[in-house]
Amino acid sequence: MTEADMDRVIAYPAGGPVSWIPQERFRAEWAERRFRAGWTWVAEEGGEILGRALWWGRSDSAHPVALDCLHVRDCVADRAGVAAGLLRAGHRAFEESGATEKPQYNLSLPGDWREDPGTVDAVAWREAAARRAGLTDEVERLRYEWTPEAGVPEPTGRLVFSPEPDDERFVEVFRRIAAGSLDVATRRELATMDADRQAREDMAFYLDCPGERGWWRLARTPDGTLAGMAVPSRTPYHPNVGYLGVVPELRGQGYIDEILGEITRIHHGNGARRITATTDTVNTPMAAAFERAGYRNTEIRLVFEAPAV
Repeated sequence: MTEADMDRVIAYPAGGPVSWIPQERFRAEWAERRFRAGWTWVAEEGGEILGRALWWGRSDSAHPVALDCLHVRDCVADRAGVAAGLLRAGHRAFEESGATEKPQYNLSLPGDWREDPGTVDAVAWREAAARRAGLTDEVERLRYEWTPEAGVPEPTGRLVFSPEPDDERFVEVFRRIAAGSLDVATRRELATMDADRQAREDMAFYLDCPGERGWWRLARTPDGTLAGMAVPSRTPYHPNVGYLGVVPELRGQGYIDEILGEITRIHHGNGARRITATTDTVNTPMAAAFERAGYRNTEIRLVFEAPAV
């Protein structure tokens, strides 16, 4: 789109069972540069907008981070085909502007979406479009949310938490925790790159997030044995859990609850009224830890992305 297209792009009649962007939110995010003209693509015929794709990024992003909203009108016979064309056009433009990878597509859904035929159909053509555009890896994630009504866990003394200013020490712990991880993205990355590169890319990602490096903690048992780490972080909207993990040799002893509790205490101590978190549906131990800590499951996210290289 161009700046001159703003009003008619915003007026596009998005709706239906899959998440969409209200006009007020679009304008607010536009003002913060999280939506931009070069990240907003439309499919037109005879001057009529038949489809719209909205990519999102942080205010300081050079390139979009994720496809946030994808709609094609009901009257279009091949909705998946038009949607795939929108994605390919956007991807080409991002690559020409220097992006090195395709943004992922995040599809937010209610927990019971598979029980509604209309939502199943709405997901099906979007999934087909994503795959045709090269986003062939899929993972299903659970989104959680904590509010103060759930209570703030008290420290038990089973672990001792301390800051660590040395980034290399954290890289080492990222690398140790990745071994045997149930996180789908971590497993895919380790299949295509060595453990040191994977750890450094994780480290770089969290350093680039809006959270503060000073929140990060190493976790040790009272005798000084490294148990894991806590990386409280932020999105542009809320404090979030970020990254946490236990070293392989100490898993299965309940330490994940202690580490999650520390992240919750740090955010609460900074005044948080809402903390968000996500984990893959296959990571059942992490999902169980969130539920034990009073985090409430609010939605399911389907994430489509290009294979790691």
